[in-house]
Amino acid sequence: MTSQNKAKWLRFLILILGGGTVYKLANLKDAFYVPMQEFMGLSHTEIGLLLSANAVIATALFVVGGLLADRFETRKLIPLGLIGTGCLGVYLATFPPFSSLLIVFSLLAVCADCLFWPSLLKAIRNLGNDQEQGRLFGLLEGGRGVVDTLVAFAALGVFVAMGSGENGLKSAILFYSVIDLLAGTLTWFLLKGGNAPSVAKPKNGLANLMEAIKVPGIWLVSLNVFMVYIVYCGLTYFIPYLKEMYGLPVALVGAYGIINQYFLKILGGPAGGFIADKQFKSTSRYLKWAFLALLPVMAVILLIPKSPGFIYAGMAATLSFALIVFSMRGVFWAPMGEVGIPQHITGSAFGIGCLIGYAPGMFAYVIYGAILDHFPGQQGYTVVFTLMSLLALAGFMVSSLLYRAVRKQSVASDGMRAAQA
Repeated sequence: MTSQNKAKWLRFLILILGGGTVYKLANLKDAFYVPMQEFMGLSHTEIGLLLSANAVIATALFVVGGLLADRFETRKLIPLGLIGTGCLGVYLATFPPFSSLLIVFSLLAVCADCLFWPSLLKAIRNLGNDQEQGRLFGLLEGGRGVVDTLVAFAALGVFVAMGSGENGLKSAILFYSVIDLLAGTLTWFLLKGGNAPSVAKPKNGLANLMEAIKVPGIWLVSLNVFMVYIVYCGLTYFIPYLKEMYGLPVALVGAYGIINQYFLKILGGPAGGFIADKQFKSTSRYLKWAFLALLPVMAVILLIPKSPGFIYAGMAATLSFALIVFSMRGVFWAPMGEVGIPQHITGSAFGIGCLIGYAPGMFAYVIYGAILDHFPGQQGYTVVFTLMSLLALAGFMVSSLLYRAVRKQSVASDGMRAAQA
């Protein structure tokens, strides 16, 4: 391996470190959904409102984040987002009132989704050529899954060691905060001196944004991400579903949540990337058929009898569904290369993509949570899971359109190369 390749993969590992820690506090519900209800006094709907407040601010600022990523060094923006997140976590550990929680979750979006995420996506894309995008983004998702899982299980260990009560939850939040602060400090020093891509800084960020808006492929990629993400939001409710319908022991609820939301990234992200690149030769084509594969798995989830004797079948089915979704999340940004996005507007393109693609976070959790509060028990989960199936079917149709556009782009590019030869 050449020194250039070594430097490339070192930067990649550093970026994974930040990507695997920055969202822990905003997604506290992944491992601590039930403790949040018990010790912070939050209902399904209130947790949904916190997540929606976070997503509304994130969505409003994604484009701003893209402009910042094109304008300023990602080496500065990435650590700033991590350190800001850690500071907010220290205050979150005081269990402030709900009105203050709304502000905290909104500011977490500023740090993670405006300052950090578009810069991370740009940095990852600039590490490789268009033929490597599926693998790079898939490995990013898988690497984040490794960091996610290790950090989340460590936080769960802190929670248990401190008595699995209110003090345990506060200690776990502080643990996440310290990890963010350390990650921010490390990325500041370890990313220093990296070779920046040879793209001139834009004199006018708005001009880059306007250029990106005119690229038709950006809108199809963004809508495709939207469909994956709205189904992904539903994975959160597999956690209370198994507890209420199958009697999953409280001690295992947190562990299942970590596996469902983090560990599966380790498997799904790289698997999706390599399958898309090697077998399907196109990430958009892979996404199309992955959406369709979700339908029979959800049918199995709905048909499994709801009794403690079938708890392992329920866990296996829900984890299988989540694994497919994570394989899709691992590559849903890779089509940015397939639709021909110029390098110099990468940040703006990802800003637009995040604006649309992550928009379900603004309303999906509130809708899913409100359904469960309005229809308690099995009826509510049946409605939510049926809705997720219909959305997956819609996603299949969107991905089909995206794949058609990618094929047209490929034909046009081949024609231009033939003309120049």
